[in-house]
Amino acid sequence: MLPFARVTVIGLGLIGSSILRAVRVHMPTVRLTGHDVDPDVRQTVRALDLCDDVTDTAGAAVIDADLVILCVPVGIMGDVAAGFAADLPADAIVSDVGSCKASVQAALRAALPGAIVIPAHPVAGTERSGPEAGFSSLFHKRYCIITPEEGADETAIARLESFWEKLGADVERMDAAHHDLVLAVTSHLPHLIAYTIVGTASDLETVTQSEVIKYSAGGFRDFTRIAASDPTMWRDVFLANKDAVLEMLQRFSEDLSALQRAIRWDKGDELFELFSRTRAVRRSIIEQGQDDAREDFGRTHE
Repeated sequence: MLPFARVTVIGLGLIGSSILRAVRVHMPTVRLTGHDVDPDVRQTVRALDLCDDVTDTAGAAVIDADLVILCVPVGIMGDVAAGFAADLPADAIVSDVGSCKASVQAALRAALPGAIVIPAHPVAGTERSGPEAGFSSLFHKRYCIITPEEGADETAIARLESFWEKLGADVERMDAAHHDLVLAVTSHLPHLIAYTIVGTASDLETVTQSEVIKYSAGGFRDFTRIAASDPTMWRDVFLANKDAVLEMLQRFSEDLSALQRAIRWDKGDELFELFSRTRAVRRSIIEQGQDDAREDFGRTHE
């Protein structure tokens, strides 16, 4: 039994196009409708034949939908939802894929009073963007966190959970505020650090840009991959999850100061103890299937 017969995806970049591809693979009888504000993206999606219909307006996309998934930057979720509110069927479920949940929940609730809103966050992605970057296995064995409001319709939640499970995701429920705190640690702060390190390297007056690129070791190279992520999306993430990010950034700053003191005063035992603990965290991530266990992140060396 399929949880939905007609699914609409609004925002057809990496995540949106991956959802379309995954539904085509795992639920081929579901009718798919897509919309993107960019006409070039709409044309690309038509050329790639990713869905049954690509509409020029968001309202036309949702008019007969059972499930609407917003795959747009978190800063414009409310505006986009308001744009199709008049055309949304009363029994349709509206969800999203944003990595901030409390602010998105509030924005969607304000834009769609009375609608069935069940926010979600598939914890998956790459540094690439655009409809050509999507692939059907993006969500396989990755977590999708559902953050329903207290008192949300249990049947609607179960249907959305079933949808993501059919796409290969491991589904968990979480309070929106707690989700934002967890993701501030595991995703948002690492991106902020990557942007900072790559920015610092490019600004150094004593090292030319060509040298930074030419002598990039594995660590810096991996930071540049993260720092290549979509700038619009991450600008909105940091502003939308401001409180949690600032809280984690303060904690990180304090830990960094402690590390600085350990190096300054030759406290090798402290450094060794920290590095041993962090190495154990890496092993745990691999054991839980959240990354590749092969050396050098699975890179080929031909």
